[in-house]
Amino acid sequence: MGILVNSNTRIIVQGITGREGAFHTKLMLEYGSKIVAGTSPGKKGTYVHGVPVYNSIDEAIREQGAIDASIIFVPAKFAADAVYEAIDAGLKLVVVITEGIPVHDEVKFVNYARKKGVVIVGPNTPGVMTVGECKMGIMPAHVFKPGRIGLVSRSGTLTYEIARELGKHGEGVSTVVGLGGDPVTGLDFIDVAELFFKDPATEAMVLVGEIGGDAEERFAVYYKKTSYKKPVVAYIAGRTAPPGKRMGHAGAIISMGMGDYASKKKALEEAGIPVAETPSQVPVLLKQVLRQ
Repeated sequence: MGILVNSNTRIIVQGITGREGAFHTKLMLEYGSKIVAGTSPGKKGTYVHGVPVYNSIDEAIREQGAIDASIIFVPAKFAADAVYEAIDAGLKLVVVITEGIPVHDEVKFVNYARKKGVVIVGPNTPGVMTVGECKMGIMPAHVFKPGRIGLVSRSGTLTYEIARELGKHGEGVSTVVGLGGDPVTGLDFIDVAELFFKDPATEAMVLVGEIGGDAEERFAVYYKKTSYKKPVVAYIAGRTAPPGKRMGHAGAIISMGMGDYASKKKALEEAGIPVAETPSQVPVLLKQVLRQ
């Protein structure tokens, strides 16, 4: 079970012959992900780790049959075209690993995907993984143990740290979703929470936020109002960041009294969501909310 991907998800890798694409294709295959094809214009007839390469997704579908999802390792200036190709080919899930895509391109393809009913994970994401079943991304699989906790995050490295802490306390992860570090992303915390709340394999959710934007505050408003929900614990990165300073991600900037650590923590706690001070406190708070 889990959300978005599972052991039956048939995947195509766009940009499979590039250094990153080839490297992560090998790791995803080793994890057991069902990668049925890759694309790289002009490279049809070649293979990467046994995966056949095609010039286009349509060509791959003609020869390999239905494909459910794409993962994109295409350079930033061509990435938007790759996203449109995946959407127009009828794929239902597109994971955009590429970072550095211009924001106006992201706005356009995210809106286009929504109109077509296509889920975009990212851009600038570590990906999505239903633990023990399918990995579509670049996250280090060994830190994730299978379990009952849904993990959704704006930060890659913190996600791995929290997964490791959960494992130390005997908890594991159902599905992990990296929203992406850019100001525009295909999914937000609310979208992913709605999937987790319906997922029988997920009993509670960990939200890993960071300073900047208002995604966490919006989630707090949603959580307070929604009737059917599961327990949530949050961790917010950037507690010591000075206001107005851009921190790491393009999405992490504080302005106009919104987006700072204090406003996020207050909004979440008022909605009944405990906020951990450190990654190691997350499993402790989880045990408390799961007991209630």
